[in-house]
Amino acid sequence: MLDALQLLKTRRSVKPMEMTSPGPSASEIDTLITIASRVPDHGKLTPWRFIVFEGDARLKAGEKIAEVFRANNSQATPEQIEFERKRLARAPLVIAVVSRAGQHVKIPEWEQQLSAGAASMSLVFAAHALGYAASWLTEWYGYDRRVLDALGLSAQERMAGFVHIGKPARPPEDRPRPPLKEITTRYDG
Repeated sequence: MLDALQLLKTRRSVKPMEMTSPGPSASEIDTLITIASRVPDHGKLTPWRFIVFEGDARLKAGEKIAEVFRANNSQATPEQIEFERKRLARAPLVIAVVSRAGQHVKIPEWEQQLSAGAASMSLVFAAHALGYAASWLTEWYGYDRRVLDALGLSAQERMAGFVHIGKPARPPEDRPRPPLKEITTRYDG
């Protein structure tokens, strides 16, 4: 396992289409979700949950995505519909992070949403620590209520993102990162 700081310094998103099998084992999936659930959670509300898409379930969910895409795009070609059908089959494993943020007397919804984002990022880091590539995506279908309903989200739940996980087909290349002086200020009163 990588040294923790080196792991954080070397994390890089990998496009799902650049991932290959094998995906994480059942015990590794449990590890990923265990780590993702150890994020800050003011009030112990657990304002997130996870949906695991593996094996044929990725294509079954893809059927729902393709149905909605077809309904939204009457001129869609068979190739476009097929692309949408395979959205969740591009990587061996996809774990959706669902935000269950809601009204609370003490804890703002915003904090609850940030907790779901932290769970998503923790999934990405945990995958990297286990030697997998990951990509956190929230594409059009993550915002379409018909897709969310078909995937089993309740009316008050929202999709924080889909974390695609697999082995990188090739070593990932880093992209330029912003210079610290451009993104950092120091408060001096």
